[in-house]
Order: sequence, then C-alpha cells, then structure tokens
Amino acid sequence: MMLAKPSRAHLWLFVPFVLMLGAFCLAPTYWVLVNSFMADEGGFTLANYKKILSSKFYLIAIENSFWLSLYSSFLGLLIGLLATSSLRFVQGRVRQWVIAFVNMSNNFAGVPLAFAFIIILGTNGAITLLLNKTGFLNGFDLYTRAGLTVVYTYFQIPLAILLLYPAFDALKDDWEEASRLLGASTFDYWRKVVLPILFPSLLGTFVLLLANALGAYATAFALTASNVNLIPIRIGALVAGDISLNPNLAAALSIVLVVQLVMVTMINQWLMRRRRYA
Repeated sequence: MMLAKPSRAHLWLFVPFVLMLGAFCLAPTYWVLVNSFMADEGGFTLANYKKILSSKFYLIAIENSFWLSLYSSFLGLLIGLLATSSLRFVQGRVRQWVIAFVNMSNNFAGVPLAFAFIIILGTNGAITLLLNKTGFLNGFDLYTRAGLTVVYTYFQIPLAILLLYPAFDALKDDWEEASRLLGASTFDYWRKVVLPILFPSLLGTFVLLLANALGAYATAFALTASNVNLIPIRIGALVAGDISLNPNLAAALSIVLVVQLVMVTMINQWLMRRRRYA
C-alpha cells in the first residue's frame, strides 16, 4: 500500500512545532553556548571553562552528578525491567490500574517528592524510627549522596516502566513455549531471547533515565540545599545566588552537562551500530 506524499498544506502544520522548538530549545541553547564564552566585562574568553577544569570544587560536582545519575539510572532500569516483565502476567482492569498509578507516580517529583521522603525516611521519619529499632538503617542519612541515590532511583522507576512497557509487546508468548520445548530454562530464555530483543529499548531507556537524573534540580535542592555538590545545584547558585552570581560560569557548567549527555548518547549509538552489524 503506497502512502500519499504530504502536500504543502500539510507541511504548514509543522510550523508551530518548528517555532516552539526554536523558541524553547534552540534559542536558549544558543544563548547558553554564546554566554559560556563571555567574560563578565564582555568579550570572548575561555576563562569560564578553565575555571571549571582547574577547580576541584566543580570537578567534584561533575563527578558526583555523573555517578549519582549512573547508579540511579541502572537501579531504576533494573527494577523497572523486573516490574514491566511482571505486568505481562497481570490481565484486564488490574493492569490498567497499575499503569495509571505508574503514570501518576511519574509526575510525582520535585519538592513534593522530597517532602514525602523527609516524612518517611528523614532523620525523624516514620520508617526511619521503625527500622532504627531493628538495626536495619544504622548510619543511613537521607541528606547525603546515598540518600539522594534512593530518592533518584524512586522517580526513575516509573519512567523506566512507561518506556519499557511498549517494548514488551514485541515478545510473543509462543517463543517461550518453543524455547521450553527445545530444552531451554527460564534463564536461557531471558539471556538468549528476551534480552537481545529488548537490548535497543534497554539502551534507549537507560540514556533517557541518565538525562533525567543529570538534569534533576528541585528534588536534590529541597533535600540537601548545597550540602551535596551537584552540577544543577551549582548552576542554580550561580544564576540565583546573592553572593556567587555568575551567569556566564553557569552557562559553561550547563554546556559541560550537555557534553556529558552527548557523550552518553554517542556511546549508545556506537553500541547500537556494533550490535546491528555484528
């Protein structure tokens, strides 16, 4: 069946999208890029990048953001994979309710999420006090990088489920039955059938989770303020701070954040090409 070519009238429908893309994505990115090379008194300079690369303070922020995002993305992807695979065995209205709840949880982030975790797992949180008596949470502090990892993983799980849920439609029930008839165990079925088919979706989901965590600001700031050194918090302090106001340096840090995302995306594409032509 041949698809009709889009007419010029149909092409005009893309104009609002192009205008929105330029106004809210391309123009701000261009402004950030240009200002990252601007000195406070005006003129082109590389001093902002030199300060970032020579300052241990900002290098620790880059390292903390990367590892926090990496750990939470991996844990969120793993738990999301297990949860999505379990949804295949849930039928009817129950599955619809679960998906609706996951969709709602995906929008539960920022300051409300931080406040909820403070009530539950804070220093005097309900679960904290309960588990401290049993010795399960000795030494755990929600307001540290370990605590942020728990919170970040929590808001990564619903996003991972929503992204992986359509990918599981590619799996056929008779494939598992055929593998069992050939003598394959459940582990063999997952290793040789499920994971190779889901590999592109898993990689794409991981990249999106990493980007989601790297750019998270409100939750981390509400929980730790400036106690944990992260790039989004440093950018916020440089843009809105009364003492350390330096928007050009904040622009340079934003470009460093973008470079991290671009590098992860390039690695993802490289792995996909290798797998495609292997």
